[in-house]
Amino acid sequence: MSGKIIGYVRVSTFDQNPERQLEGIPVDRLFTDQASGKDLKRPAFEELMAYVREGDQVIIHSMDRLARNLDHLRQVVNRLTTQGISVRFLKENLTFTGQDSPMANLMLSVMGAMAEFERSLIRERQREGVQIAKAKGLYTGRKKSLSQEQLSELQKRIAEGEKKASLARHFNISRETLYQYVKLSPTLAMV
Repeated sequence: MSGKIIGYVRVSTFDQNPERQLEGIPVDRLFTDQASGKDLKRPAFEELMAYVREGDQVIIHSMDRLARNLDHLRQVVNRLTTQGISVRFLKENLTFTGQDSPMANLMLSVMGAMAEFERSLIRERQREGVQIAKAKGLYTGRKKSLSQEQLSELQKRIAEGEKKASLARHFNISRETLYQYVKLSPTLAMV
């Protein structure tokens, strides 16, 4: 192989350890996303796709780190391999080159479907756990982004006509979160 070895790592949350995914694997360049895998719009993933060249090999810990569903997985692997880039999944011990046999393509589909199925089981168990915790009064939901004091200040500043985009930056929240507060607050909704 004449190209570079490129690593791709994705963790869903900031407290997960990205180093363990490709630990001990020498790579020429590493791209790391700290984002959900629900779609392919991830900064490091997009950088990776723009960076790789024919002859390179992309190494990923497992299929579910690259894509959450079978359609995305097949789309990405196909896109890379048609450009002459091989894709290697460590956990599944599979490598795809674009000149794969029908058996290799079947393995991609089967293993990808298994990863998607496993992810759906995890989501289902998580929903069940939340429902049980809610029934017991133990689940209160996500912590609010703004304190009551900050919410009062937000209400005052919106009433004074300050721009919502600058307020979102000031309070370090997204505009969507700001609009959710506006929608939930009767005094803000009128502004």
